[in-house]
Amino acid sequence: MAQNHEDTAAELHETLGERLPNKETTDLAGGYITPADPEKKILSSADSESGPTPDGAEPNEFEKGSLRRIGENLPASAFLIAVVELTERFTYYGAQGLFQNYINNDPNGADGPKGLGMGHQAATGLNLFFQWFCYVTPILGAIIADQYLGKYKTILVFCAFYWVGLVVLWTTSLPAAMANGAGIPGYIVAIIVIGLGTGGIKSNIAPLIADQYQRRVMAIKTESNGERVIIDPAITYQRIYMIFYWCINLGSLSLMATPFMEKYKGFWTAYLMCFCVFNIGIATLVLRRKTFVNRPPQGSVITDAFKALGMMIAARNMDAAKPSWRAEHGKDKPVPWNDHFVEELKRALRACKVFVFYPIFWVCYGQFSTNFVTQAGQMEGHGMPNDFMQNFDPISILIFTPILEKLVYPLLRKAGIELKPIMRITIGFWLGAICLAYAAIVQHLIYSAGPCYESPGECPEGMNGGTSLPNHVHIAVQTPAYIFIGLSEIFISVTGLEYAYTKAPPNMKSFVQSIYLFTNAFGSAISEALVSVAVDPKFLWMYTGVACSSAVVGCIFYFTFRHYDAEEDKMYELDRDQPVLNSEGVKEVENDD
Repeated sequence: MAQNHEDTAAELHETLGERLPNKETTDLAGGYITPADPEKKILSSADSESGPTPDGAEPNEFEKGSLRRIGENLPASAFLIAVVELTERFTYYGAQGLFQNYINNDPNGADGPKGLGMGHQAATGLNLFFQWFCYVTPILGAIIADQYLGKYKTILVFCAFYWVGLVVLWTTSLPAAMANGAGIPGYIVAIIVIGLGTGGIKSNIAPLIADQYQRRVMAIKTESNGERVIIDPAITYQRIYMIFYWCINLGSLSLMATPFMEKYKGFWTAYLMCFCVFNIGIATLVLRRKTFVNRPPQGSVITDAFKALGMMIAARNMDAAKPSWRAEHGKDKPVPWNDHFVEELKRALRACKVFVFYPIFWVCYGQFSTNFVTQAGQMEGHGMPNDFMQNFDPISILIFTPILEKLVYPLLRKAGIELKPIMRITIGFWLGAICLAYAAIVQHLIYSAGPCYESPGECPEGMNGGTSLPNHVHIAVQTPAYIFIGLSEIFISVTGLEYAYTKAPPNMKSFVQSIYLFTNAFGSAISEALVSVAVDPKFLWMYTGVACSSAVVGCIFYFTFRHYDAEEDKMYELDRDQPVLNSEGVKEVENDD
């Protein structure tokens, strides 16, 4: 009798399941009930009944959904690479931050330290070209690293180019050299050689720092207070790039010193200091070379990737390059990769689709080293150089990065809210829009103030003894714009570095990183097209247009890619079988001696 009752109940349950598959139904009170996924229910029950996973082992699905996730501390070698990047960024920003004034200033010193006298538009155009070139050259560095030399040796080669460029920049900015006409040609040669050097370093140092971390899968850990948590590599990679970006911006504080050196001693003194600091980074790389974990180059990996991509396009099928797919469809020609390589390539293509939207953000970001400098020069500085204001961008990053990393993100995770990459990037777009909207407000204040209103420094009333006077607006009003752009970088730029590394195949980390960096070149190209409207009184509408573009693109970006966040954990599964490397000369590690 009992058996008949169970059979009847089972039949009724099956009938209801067929009638309402995966749909909401109602309880007796009329409330909605969402049926649970039976597979998940069975898995969760089994996982919870099997007992807790021991420390160091991979968590089960039940634990993944119930335990708090944390990151790990960085290995010492990662901190050394961060120091190298700090010195390179100190050099880059310390020199590049002066280029606007160096190109613009009168060669006779009528409006400040002696410069090249090429004017504002030429200064903005050349500065944007330099930024663009610095983000094109990473592709060359990535190809050399992934196919021929490996990341470490490639960084050393491009450091040599950088070193030569700095020598040219410094020596041709000396007063004697400028008096003999060496300033302009020296500057052109210097930015090309420096751009080549910094590009080759940029595409390799970001993946090299993440290579130092070796965990591939999640693991259980019991904290000192008895709480069981999950060590999540995704959170550790986020931490690595937060610290990496923090060091970048600590280095960029060179702009707190170089503008004053420029103002009181001349441009050449600032360039000399940058050159000296860069040598510290080279020394660290060479002297601690045995400390670093290095992945060996993989020969034709990039060539193979493009061949596989061509097969996908020709067949209009993302699996068409897989050996298994080719065998099923009668393709007899062998290929030098396996199905796993194609899956990794598909994951990399997903990252590249995300990066398509980045150029609009880089247009916002590029303003702080070009037009924001000009805007600051239109206001009363009260003894502060106009290019000093740029320092509030890295200062805001140095303040807010640890707050987000140590306080905000952990509290959100504890509350069950995790800001995954797509959401963080979206927030970055919106903060960039707020920054440019605020800049438009500041520009309106400048145009509303005397003595020259919409023509700052270019009216008879604005001249005093041959020196142009700014409009009566305090330079400190500009500060929030730098804070907003700094916050936006933490969300969008840091996440971009992280996304480029974690979604790239192990042997194409530098190349995918270079694709991410290349989006900055597109941003510089768009900014170059805006140079014609980067003049008074059009600045106001230029800032407004860029702000609106960033806000709209942020919305489109979110609704296009928000489903990617739900698949983050699955994407990390592709890396679980990668070998753990060391720096002791075993076959997986390249020998740099």
